[in-house]
Order: sequence, then structure tokens, then C-alpha cells
Amino acid sequence: MSNSTLNHLPPFIRHDPTVEPIALVCDSPHSGITYPVDFRCAVPMEQLRQGEDNHVHELWHAAPSVGATLVEATFPRVYIDPNRSLKDLDPDLLDGQWPDPLSPGEKTRLGKGLVWTTLDQNVRIYDQKLPVAEVRKRIDQFYTPYHQALAEAIDQRYKQFGALWHLNLHSMPANAYERMDIQTDKKLADFVLGDRDGTTCSPDFIGLVESFLIGKGYTVARNDPYKGVELIAQIGQPPKNRHSLQVEIIRPIYMNEQTREKNDGFVTLQADLTELLGVLRDYITDQQPRQD
Repeated sequence: MSNSTLNHLPPFIRHDPTVEPIALVCDSPHSGITYPVDFRCAVPMEQLRQGEDNHVHELWHAAPSVGATLVEATFPRVYIDPNRSLKDLDPDLLDGQWPDPLSPGEKTRLGKGLVWTTLDQNVRIYDQKLPVAEVRKRIDQFYTPYHQALAEAIDQRYKQFGALWHLNLHSMPANAYERMDIQTDKKLADFVLGDRDGTTCSPDFIGLVESFLIGKGYTVARNDPYKGVELIAQIGQPPKNRHSLQVEIIRPIYMNEQTREKNDGFVTLQADLTELLGVLRDYITDQQPRQD
């Protein structure tokens, strides 16, 4: 874990295919753990780390070996969340007038919008308002470069093949329902697949991922409690043969949620996801339009 400045790291790392490319792009927007030195928060680091999707980019490390492109964020989502709309910002967080229209939604209400304000048990991240210029800097130096890098990878493969499949990769805490203020007796599934209620990818794509995971013995839910947010909403356009799927993995099956260290299940899960990537390679290779 590093809490050093990001001056020595770009805001993202792009892993290009090590074999013949296919029309698959994966991204891990929340696995960054390098905290900028100007992050003036009022909580201990251990609490601040609640937002990390630890090890997710490692779980899917085999993506380039099947021809996929993998983009990972290096910065933490609690600093600026690349999976949120620029309008999903709490105006009460700011010490001045935001220059653009804002439309804070449910994520901001929960304290987990574009700039997080609240952790578990309603712990406030800041004890003062943030300067408008500081939030703009976070957008310009971290949010926008990540979006540009992902868009570039998406556009490159879409232009190359005339089709595109995208996996938006995440992990979820065991108490996800509680964190989202959802009252339910349902047990959280091992995997939650989000396609914004069938709008961001074809039924056979999500069905293939679901059936593979169930065949491996995992429990799988669709759009409960995560439907997918900003990134898959932007990328997924099935009528244009652009398919985007969010994949959430429950953390205890591969890591200790208290220490954030990998547990004995990590290697098995990583191997299963590597096999899934191979299945997707075969599917996409068969589905993508032939190149001239």
C-alpha cells in the first residue's frame, strides 16, 4: 500500500494485448491505491481504504494474454471516482459556486458520488469544505485522463472490428446491501452482473458469463444490488454492437476484508477468471465481424 504522491505514476496503466488483439476491453476503475499527497482528509488511512477494490486488476491479469486490453486506475476512488457522472457532485461539499450544472443522485446522497464524502457508519471524510479549484484539479488530472484512456482503447477496437465488448471490473464488500441503505434478507451473491436492466449488452453476452460462473459453483445475481453506473452507461450501445457489462465480485471469496490481504481463495478465483477470459475470447472471436 502506498500513500505517496501520484507524481511518479500516471493516473492509469494500460496493458495492451500480448497476442493478436480481439474486440474486448476491460477496465478496473477502483483498484487504485496510491493516495495523492494533497488529499486532506479527516479520517485515518485504514478507514479511507474502504473504497478500494483491492487486487481486482490482478484477478483479471490474464486479459492481455487472450488479446484483450486492460486499463486500470492508479488513484483511489474516494479521491475522485471515475465511475460517476461529473454532475453527481454534492454542492454542499464546495466552498464556492460550481461553474457547471450539477445533478447529484443517489450515490451522492449516500456520500459516494463523484467525490466521496462519507464512509461506513456515516463517518465524514472531510472536516471542511473543498475549494472548487481543488475538485477541478482532481477532475483534470485524474478523472479525465482515465476516461480518455478508456475511450481511446474502446474506440481503437471498435474501429478495428466494428464491434466491441467491455468488462467493467469491480469488487464488493460483504455488507453491500447495508452500505447502500437497502433493507433485505437476501444473501449477497458471489458475483453481481450489471447491465442496467438489459440495456448495455446483449442477452447472450451476460448469459455466457453467468452460466460459466454458475458452472464453477458461484452464486450469481443480475443487477442486484449493482446495475452499473457511468462507464457502462456510456459505452454499452447494443444496437451499435457495443456491449458493456459490469462485474462485481464479493471480496471475502478472495481476500480478508479487514487486512485487505489475499486469502486462500485468490488463486482459485484468478484461475477461474482466466478460464472465463478464454471462453470470452472464443465467443468474441466468433462474434466480431471479420477483418479485411
